[in-house]
Amino acid sequence: MKTRTATLIALALSAAAFINRSAAQDSLPPTASQAQTPFLTPEERRAMRKNLVVKEMNADARGKRQWVDHLTVWDENGYKVEEVEYAVYGQRERVTFEYDYATGKCIRENVYNDKNKLYRIRKYEYNDVGRKKIQYNYTPNGKLYSIKVYEYSYQ
Repeated sequence: MKTRTATLIALALSAAAFINRSAAQDSLPPTASQAQTPFLTPEERRAMRKNLVVKEMNADARGKRQWVDHLTVWDENGYKVEEVEYAVYGQRERVTFEYDYATGKCIRENVYNDKNKLYRIRKYEYNDVGRKKIQYNYTPNGKLYSIKVYEYSYQ
Protein backbone atom coordinates (compact mmCIF):
# COMPACT_ATOMS: atom_id res chain seq x y z
CA MET A 1 0.00 0.00 0.00
CA LYS A 2 2.86 2.37 0.82
CA THR A 3 4.44 1.89 -2.64
CA ARG A 4 1.15 2.62 -4.36
CA THR A 5 0.72 5.80 -2.30
CA ALA A 6 4.32 6.82 -3.02
CA THR A 7 3.74 6.21 -6.75
CA LEU A 8 0.59 8.33 -6.74
CA ILE A 9 2.39 11.15 -4.92
CA ALA A 10 5.27 11.00 -7.41
CA LEU A 11 2.83 11.16 -10.34
CA ALA A 12 1.02 14.13 -8.77
CA LEU A 13 4.31 15.98 -8.23
CA SER A 14 5.40 15.25 -11.82
CA ALA A 15 2.09 16.56 -13.16
CA ALA A 16 2.38 19.71 -11.03
CA ALA A 17 5.94 20.32 -12.26
CA PHE A 18 4.80 19.86 -15.89
CA ILE A 19 1.92 22.31 -15.42
CA ASN A 20 4.25 24.86 -13.81
CA ARG A 21 6.77 24.49 -16.67
CA SER A 22 3.99 24.86 -19.26
CA ALA A 23 2.59 27.95 -17.51
CA ALA A 24 6.07 29.49 -17.32
CA GLN A 25 6.64 28.81 -21.03
CA ASP A 26 3.27 30.33 -21.94
CA SER A 27 4.17 33.57 -20.16
CA LEU A 28 7.46 33.97 -22.03
CA PRO A 29 7.59 35.55 -25.48
CA PRO A 30 8.42 32.98 -28.19
CA THR A 31 12.11 32.58 -28.98
CA ALA A 32 13.84 30.86 -31.86
CA SER A 33 14.66 27.85 -29.65
CA GLN A 34 10.96 27.41 -28.84
CA ALA A 35 10.13 27.05 -32.54
CA GLN A 36 10.83 23.33 -32.21
CA THR A 37 8.55 22.85 -29.20
CA PRO A 38 4.94 21.71 -29.29
CA PHE A 39 3.96 24.50 -26.87
CA LEU A 40 3.64 27.23 -29.52
CA THR A 41 0.23 27.89 -30.98
CA PRO A 42 -0.18 28.26 -34.75
CA GLU A 43 -0.55 32.01 -34.21
CA GLU A 44 2.75 32.18 -32.30
CA ARG A 45 4.53 30.17 -35.02
CA ARG A 46 3.08 32.47 -37.68
CA ALA A 47 4.25 35.53 -35.73
CA MET A 48 7.81 34.19 -35.81
CA ARG A 49 7.65 33.82 -39.62
CA LYS A 50 6.33 37.28 -40.56
CA ASN A 51 8.15 38.53 -43.68
CA LEU A 52 10.66 35.69 -43.37
CA VAL A 53 12.63 34.48 -46.40
CA VAL A 54 14.62 31.25 -46.09
CA LYS A 55 17.24 30.54 -48.73
CA GLU A 56 18.82 27.07 -48.64
CA MET A 57 22.22 26.89 -50.30
CA ASN A 58 24.28 23.96 -51.54
CA ALA A 59 28.02 23.94 -52.16
CA ASP A 60 30.47 21.51 -53.67
CA ALA A 61 32.83 19.62 -51.36
CA ARG A 62 35.53 22.31 -51.66
CA GLY A 63 33.09 25.16 -51.11
CA LYS A 64 34.11 26.75 -54.41
CA ARG A 65 30.75 26.54 -56.14
CA GLN A 66 27.49 27.53 -54.42
CA TRP A 67 23.91 27.45 -55.68
CA VAL A 68 20.45 28.05 -54.31
CA ASP A 69 18.61 24.80 -53.58
CA HIS A 70 15.34 26.01 -52.08
CA LEU A 71 13.63 29.33 -51.34
CA THR A 72 10.62 29.82 -49.03
CA VAL A 73 8.83 33.14 -48.54
CA TRP A 74 6.28 34.09 -45.85
CA ASP A 75 4.08 37.21 -45.95
CA GLU A 76 3.49 39.96 -43.37
CA ASN A 77 0.90 37.72 -41.64
CA GLY A 78 3.29 34.76 -41.31
CA TYR A 79 1.67 32.64 -44.02
CA LYS A 80 3.84 30.79 -46.54
CA VAL A 81 3.16 32.41 -49.91
CA GLU A 82 5.83 30.91 -52.16
CA GLU A 83 8.20 27.98 -52.28
CA VAL A 84 10.74 27.50 -55.06
CA GLU A 85 12.88 24.42 -55.61
CA TYR A 86 15.96 24.71 -57.77
CA ALA A 87 18.10 22.27 -59.71
CA VAL A 88 21.57 22.90 -61.13
CA TYR A 89 19.97 24.28 -64.31
CA GLY A 90 17.70 26.74 -62.45
CA GLN A 91 14.13 26.66 -61.19
CA ARG A 92 12.70 23.14 -61.01
CA GLU A 93 9.31 23.94 -59.49
CA ARG A 94 7.56 26.90 -57.89
CA VAL A 95 4.45 26.75 -55.72
CA THR A 96 2.33 29.71 -54.60
CA PHE A 97 -0.16 29.42 -51.74
CA GLU A 98 -3.57 31.04 -51.15
CA TYR A 99 -5.32 31.05 -47.76
CA ASP A 100 -8.70 31.39 -46.16
CA TYR A 101 -7.54 33.90 -43.56
CA ALA A 102 -10.64 33.32 -41.41
CA THR A 103 -9.52 29.73 -40.77
CA GLY A 104 -5.80 30.12 -41.45
CA LYS A 105 -5.91 27.15 -43.83
CA CYS A 106 -4.33 26.88 -47.27
CA ILE A 107 -7.14 26.50 -49.78
CA ARG A 108 -5.20 26.58 -53.05
CA GLU A 109 -1.72 25.88 -54.38
CA ASN A 110 -0.58 26.89 -57.85
CA VAL A 111 2.29 24.73 -59.11
CA TYR A 112 4.60 26.02 -61.86
CA ASN A 113 7.16 24.02 -63.86
CA ASP A 114 10.79 24.80 -64.66
CA LYS A 115 9.69 27.30 -67.32
CA ASN A 116 7.47 29.05 -64.73
CA LYS A 117 4.35 27.85 -66.53
CA LEU A 118 1.33 26.83 -64.43
CA TYR A 119 0.85 23.07 -64.71
CA ARG A 120 -1.20 22.04 -61.66
CA ILE A 121 -3.73 23.62 -59.30
CA ARG A 122 -4.42 21.99 -55.93
CA LYS A 123 -7.49 22.90 -53.89
CA TYR A 124 -8.15 21.67 -50.36
CA GLU A 125 -11.09 20.83 -48.09
CA TYR A 126 -10.61 20.34 -44.35
CA ASN A 127 -12.42 18.22 -41.77
CA ASP A 128 -14.03 19.51 -38.56
CA VAL A 129 -10.76 19.41 -36.60
CA GLY A 130 -8.82 21.35 -39.25
CA ARG A 131 -6.97 18.51 -40.98
CA LYS A 132 -6.87 18.08 -44.74
CA LYS A 133 -9.83 16.01 -45.91
CA ILE A 134 -9.65 16.15 -49.72
CA GLN A 135 -7.15 17.50 -52.23
CA TYR A 136 -8.49 18.23 -55.72
CA ASN A 137 -5.89 18.38 -58.51
CA TYR A 138 -6.75 20.41 -61.60
CA THR A 139 -5.05 21.09 -64.90
CA PRO A 140 -4.36 24.76 -65.75
CA ASN A 141 -7.55 24.93 -67.83
CA GLY A 142 -9.66 23.95 -64.78
CA LYS A 143 -10.28 20.29 -65.63
CA LEU A 144 -10.27 17.97 -62.58
CA TYR A 145 -7.25 15.69 -62.96
CA SER A 146 -7.34 13.62 -59.75
CA ILE A 147 -8.53 13.56 -56.13
CA LYS A 148 -6.56 12.64 -53.02
CA VAL A 149 -8.50 11.66 -49.89
CA TYR A 150 -6.83 11.91 -46.48
CA GLU A 151 -7.70 9.36 -43.81
CA TYR A 152 -6.54 9.67 -40.20
CA SER A 153 -6.38 6.89 -37.64
CA TYR A 154 -4.61 6.23 -34.36
CA GLN A 155 -2.84 2.98 -33.53
